[in-house]
Amino acid sequence: MLSARGGLLLRPWRPSDAPAFFVAYRDPEIQHWHTRQPASEAQVREWFQQYRQAWEQETGASWAVTRGGGEVLGRIAMGSMNLDDGVAGCAYWVLPAARGAGVASRALTALSAWALGEAGFHRLHLVHSTRNHASCRVAVKAGFLLEGTKRSDAIHSDGRHDMHLHARIRGDE
Repeated sequence: MLSARGGLLLRPWRPSDAPAFFVAYRDPEIQHWHTRQPASEAQVREWFQQYRQAWEQETGASWAVTRGGGEVLGRIAMGSMNLDDGVAGCAYWVLPAARGAGVASRALTALSAWALGEAGFHRLHLVHSTRNHASCRVAVKAGFLLEGTKRSDAIHSDGRHDMHLHARIRGDE
């Protein structure tokens, strides 16, 4: 578990979190920016098992962003983890009721501090649609510098999008 400012706690997903996770993917904003969506709470629980396996295999990690370990406010994850090279990608979403309160940026800041410190990573990166201005603000606020634009790199519900690439490396302030 990782603590973040403002009483946030990043913890592993629990089976009892499946309803909140499933409801999150009914939100139009999350649906728009995240192309992979669960079809049922049972599938969510399967995803949770896959997250545990990825952690055990050291290829990925996914945490519930919670208020003090209880109420789920969002998700933060590291994927494509390569421990030999010390690199990983990051992703996040926040439930509508928790948006605008700095939840994502505080969670990403805490995750980055742990990953680039204690966990020994050298570089974290993330991508978001150039049209997703909120995600860009989160990345910048958490210290991820904009490195460039990946043209026509992802498909969303409304077609292909250019994607911003942000990164934070050990030693960035």
